[in-house]
Amino acid sequence: MEEYNIEASGDWAGKRIDKVLSGYFSDYSRSFIKKLFDDGYIQVNGKASKPSYSVRTGDIFDISVPDPVSIDIEPENIPLDIIYEDDDVILVNKPKGMVVHPAPGHYSGTLVNGLMYHFKDSLSGINGEFRPGIVHRIDMDTTGVLVVCKNDNAHRSLSEQLHEHSITRKYYAIVHGNIAQDDGTVDAPIGRSPKDRKKMAINTRNGRHAVTHYRVLERFGGKYTFIECQLETGRTHQIRVHMASIGHPILGDEVYGPKKCPFKLQGQTLHAGILGFEHPSTGEYVEFKADLPEYFEDLIKKLKLLN
Repeated sequence: MEEYNIEASGDWAGKRIDKVLSGYFSDYSRSFIKKLFDDGYIQVNGKASKPSYSVRTGDIFDISVPDPVSIDIEPENIPLDIIYEDDDVILVNKPKGMVVHPAPGHYSGTLVNGLMYHFKDSLSGINGEFRPGIVHRIDMDTTGVLVVCKNDNAHRSLSEQLHEHSITRKYYAIVHGNIAQDDGTVDAPIGRSPKDRKKMAINTRNGRHAVTHYRVLERFGGKYTFIECQLETGRTHQIRVHMASIGHPILGDEVYGPKKCPFKLQGQTLHAGILGFEHPSTGEYVEFKADLPEYFEDLIKKLKLLN
């Protein structure tokens, strides 16, 4: 059982405690935080708290996180593209179409199923029974590098770096339209769409702080733009929502962009190319790269013909 004792800062005053804790414990899902409330594991000033409690400066949160329950996740002999591995971390290049962890509708063929086969006894348990070793995720149809933790100390270190926004995360994308300026920043809060709960949206009322920096790498005939995006924060579908919000949705993204795509693609052209962080054991800054997948390179060659 993990025990936490936290004093509320002035920045949290007036906010709902469930939203505060979801931000503080960025490696836990909202449903997991809700279950902690439901089971009485979260107290404020010595009394059980409700998720709707309005935080006051100086409140004392006592939070107990039960040890993860062992369940039967079916190990599957799925080939994994391992970029790097040591005693603390595994860097994986995730292919398109692979879900990171089991969820309704996806209980097999996920990265976790593969990890359980190759590293069953060497994964951190902090992030719950369905997500051993998983610190962060990328969408099913997004490719690229992500880090998996082998032990709880490494997991805590990487989670804290994510919370502090000190991890380097660079993505590569092809977007609709011609981005006139060479670089820019989208600073707009992201939350659930009030019109469609399955989608995220710019939400100034209930959204969470989100910042994406982008720069143009190449333009294609005024119709498409190849860009690099660097995340300052890490919200669900952040790059996809932010780029769509400025009129440049990601090519192939049928959720936030046009329903019809002129190319045969499987979802959005978005690739997590670079991931850098302070190594949990050595303290040294390390950086890892995943090359653009073949389909992405081939698409760029086709788009160059538009110039």
